[in-house]
Amino acid sequence: MKGPMQPLGAHMSIAGGMGLAFARGEAVGCTAIQVFTKNASQWRAKPISDETAEAFRAAWRASPIGPVIAHDSYLINLAAPDDEKWQKAKSAFLDEMRRCSQLGIGDLVMHPGAHLGQGEAAGLQRIAAALRDIFTEAPNDVRVLLENTASQGTYLGGRFEHLAEIIERVPTGRFGVCFDTCHAFAAGHDLSTADGYQGVMAEFERLVGKEAIRAFHLNDSKKGLHSRVDRHEQIGQGAIGKEGFAALMQDSRFAAIPKILETPKGDNDEYDCINLTLLRELAGAH
Repeated sequence: MKGPMQPLGAHMSIAGGMGLAFARGEAVGCTAIQVFTKNASQWRAKPISDETAEAFRAAWRASPIGPVIAHDSYLINLAAPDDEKWQKAKSAFLDEMRRCSQLGIGDLVMHPGAHLGQGEAAGLQRIAAALRDIFTEAPNDVRVLLENTASQGTYLGGRFEHLAEIIERVPTGRFGVCFDTCHAFAAGHDLSTADGYQGVMAEFERLVGKEAIRAFHLNDSKKGLHSRVDRHEQIGQGAIGKEGFAALMQDSRFAAIPKILETPKGDNDEYDCINLTLLRELAGAH
């Protein structure tokens, strides 16, 4: 499977109505998209009406875009040591899962959480306990995609072992992984060469299993290897460079997995067009 056949796209705005994300995605050449189901910078959100959900599903049916994934709010921290904030985070994430179910979106990407000084072991335990609680009430048609992080601050998930441990500790969970290239590189996984890419994926296979990867975030990195700084750059213009992205785009193991840009978009999403064109060229599509 090459080039345009790969589900490839970008995070698209839902401003003015959720269904408008499809037209925006089509305009820049997406065959997959990522959306928020609410304002990602606010805790509360108006419930999704049946009419809104049906309009979204109708726009999806009418669109050539295939996979749609959602990303949860950046405010949610399932590792929060404060009990009140932890309960609030759990409720908010359960709501995100229910919103996805209502819209027919089967995959919800989330950052595992930050331990805020309590230590990795305590943070991972907190995340796993939160997810065990959440899955007792969660809709069974939504899978949680744990996103690897840049290890910035006290964020967990920069080491692949963290992802494996969370999955192991929540036997009732429906999990996958969203593999973010910028985050992986910043956390110390060198994706900048073909050999480096193969080594990183071999490590991921050993620790987690390649079948866990259900989505990719394709982002170059403004900062260097081991920087632990999460700053996205246009494809091929950062510290990862074109060779690493070519290795990923040409990896037949992941040809059917949605690949989503979260790079700076420009005034009219023009950089999405540029990045998608380049990625298809790197995949070997002419």
